[in-house]
Amino acid sequence: MVAAAPAAAQTITLPPAATTLSLTVEGRTNRAPDMAEVSGGVVTTAATAAAAMAENATRMNAVVSAVRKAGLADRDIQTSGINLQPQYKYENNQPPVLTGYQATNTVNLRIRKIADTGKLLDTLVSVGANQINGPTFRVENSDAALDEARQAAVKTARARAELYAKATGMQIKRLLTLTESPSFDQGPRPMMMKMARDSEAAAPPTPVEPGEVALTINVTTVFELE
Repeated sequence: MVAAAPAAAQTITLPPAATTLSLTVEGRTNRAPDMAEVSGGVVTTAATAAAAMAENATRMNAVVSAVRKAGLADRDIQTSGINLQPQYKYENNQPPVLTGYQATNTVNLRIRKIADTGKLLDTLVSVGANQINGPTFRVENSDAALDEARQAAVKTARARAELYAKATGMQIKRLLTLTESPSFDQGPRPMMMKMARDSEAAAPPTPVEPGEVALTINVTTVFELE
């Protein structure tokens, strides 16, 4: 009979887990905007749906004609929404009563001469627009500015990683991963302005101050420390 020899004891040594540091930072750069975006709408009410839509179409055609006359190209004029809704009167313990219909037509406008923004808003109102949203200021060709934001983000991430490494008695060994998450914040959120002017002769133009817009990039980095 042959006896099996006992298996030799084996020891497996696993490498120590790497110490990593994950950071998410924002790179930011500011630019003067070169384009403004606004939306102008016409809201009309009438006893019938057809009448509400007909009046709305008349006034909206005047709005579009006016902005074209003001110099906006067709590519910068885009209808964003047309809506028709019944209107009801509600009273306690009574069924709703149909009182008419409300029609809404909204057009988005890109204004490439920012200095004309206030004048254009006044023009919209003068020809029949009674709802305005905006303006939102943007930088149309933002690639170079965003590259500056990327460089700033990487520089900040590296400096912050060195700070943490030093605080923990370690040092940076290498960068393991870098991920970019674009940010679309180019300034404050647009404000809604519901405007209605009837016959305000010699009214001052609507003041519009573009200021600066911030272009930002978010970068997530993972560093290996030793």
